[in-house]
Amino acid sequence: MDVRQLQILRELGELGSVKAVADELMVTPSAVSQQLALLARSAGVPLTRKEGRTLVLTDAGRVLAEAGGAVVRAMADARAAIGAYHEDPAGTVSVSAFHSAAQALFGRLAARLAQEEVAGAHDAGPAPRVPRLRLADEDVPQHGFPALTGRYDIVLAHRMAHSEGWPADRLEVVPLVREPFDVALPASHPLAAQGALAPQDVAGERWVSSRAGYSPADVLAAIGAVASLAPEVAHRVNDYSTVAAIVAGGGVLGLLPRYTAAIGLPAGVVLRPLSGIATHRSIDLLVRPENARRRSVRMVAEALRALVGELVAEAEGR
Repeated sequence: MDVRQLQILRELGELGSVKAVADELMVTPSAVSQQLALLARSAGVPLTRKEGRTLVLTDAGRVLAEAGGAVVRAMADARAAIGAYHEDPAGTVSVSAFHSAAQALFGRLAARLAQEEVAGAHDAGPAPRVPRLRLADEDVPQHGFPALTGRYDIVLAHRMAHSEGWPADRLEVVPLVREPFDVALPASHPLAAQGALAPQDVAGERWVSSRAGYSPADVLAAIGAVASLAPEVAHRVNDYSTVAAIVAGGGVLGLLPRYTAAIGLPAGVVLRPLSGIATHRSIDLLVRPENARRRSVRMVAEALRALVGELVAEAEGR
């Protein structure tokens, strides 16, 4: 038995005829009769009987109709509850980001939502309710980001522009920005005098790079391929602030993302763009469709989109 069948039985007890039930539920009388027969077969007892030309409920039918009414009401309550859950602006939203995005955005995101709550508290109307955040950083290779959507409502992910796209058949993908990698080098380095650098300029240098499977390692491999010279990697470090500090110490070059390496570069370190090579990574939000229906998740996603736009404007304005 299912809820629809129980609803038909309940309506028959209330309305007194198959035709009236069919009119009420906007189906055919034959469909009503078929569902009643299926329900009786499932229950194992007769649920209706003929009194003249009228179909009425048996004692068992009345008991099941009353129980069915409770089920229908419970289902309506459940639908209302899930609707309220989807539309609640103050729901908890879990957000995961790779390290540089977490450094650049998490503090700003928390501050933005707090400002919205405070601003609403000073308005004449009731204070707007804002999402409650649960933040985490996850340092995973590119292929590991989709799996994180099983643990987090929103996943900030990155992939190199030439790589395979995200599984859009099972995830909603919100593009945020295409971010280039720049070469970080000491200001005293002879190459610092150039406005832009080609792969042939830098491939022969010693490097601090990320572990394999992460964007800087991919970019460095592309530099070597274009220059036909395998770069020498002296250090393997994933944290960009540490990379910048090592570059400041001298002896190596590094690769830093232009927008999300939310660090103050150490004194004496400069960034130079790479020319003649694709160095961009796509930064996207990955969200499961069932989570994307929640208002609180949509609010956080929109806030992140706005904050990334501000980061880009700040970086391009420097």
